[in-house]
Amino acid sequence: MSPVFHAIQDKNFNSRFAYHADAILHEDFPQAARELDGIISAVTIPIVELVRGGGGESQVTQRLRNSLHQGGWGKRIFEVEKKINKRTTFSQSHEVDHIKDFEYGTVALEVKWNNKDPFFDRDLENFNRLHADGGISIGMIITRGDSFQNGIKERILSFAKSRNIHGFVELEEFGIDPTRRQRQAVERWLNNNNCSFSEAWAACFTRDKFGSATTHWSKLKSRLDRGVGSPCPTVGIGIPLTCITDEAS
Repeated sequence: MSPVFHAIQDKNFNSRFAYHADAILHEDFPQAARELDGIISAVTIPIVELVRGGGGESQVTQRLRNSLHQGGWGKRIFEVEKKINKRTTFSQSHEVDHIKDFEYGTVALEVKWNNKDPFFDRDLENFNRLHADGGISIGMIITRGDSFQNGIKERILSFAKSRNIHGFVELEEFGIDPTRRQRQAVERWLNNNNCSFSEAWAACFTRDKFGSATTHWSKLKSRLDRGVGSPCPTVGIGIPLTCITDEAS
């Protein structure tokens, strides 16, 4: 077991430490490890909030970001400029959503809840460049965990069945208003499969919101295993299905 993130591991979050990131956190950034262990392990996702979705950044991500901001993990833009004989030969900026400075360096963190998976490449390479230039000591990415990705369809279906959702009218009663495209997808699923409305909606909702090409644990882990972003010490964290609750937010 890693010497850091005890609460996260006790709650079955996924974790992956690349390039001795766990040892570096333990020895040089114990305060950062304690803070993040407390903030991340406290994540809860009300099921109604999850299925309501909506445009823009989800409430799930907003709440996690707010907790990080309250702990002093704010956004920062790094400006990198290189000169030869006072002439600028290279200039680039890097924006990181959550940054915090500590005695021995700086820890960077990104939350990728439901983006297209190439965003992982962008963030990992961003960490690598900032690390090489001395801007950060460790990079971290939080995303949906393995159990979440594998079990979310059944969890959504369970929600629909327990609320007796048999059509779009019942969905609207819960504040869920699918777009025209999403309604058509459910109708096609019903026409092509021998199933209930709940099963069709759960399948279409899951495929639409949490498809395999979006950011989730296996996509992040495979990149860390391949060395994307090396040699920056990097931590990956996956939020498990058990963080979903039936309580309102």
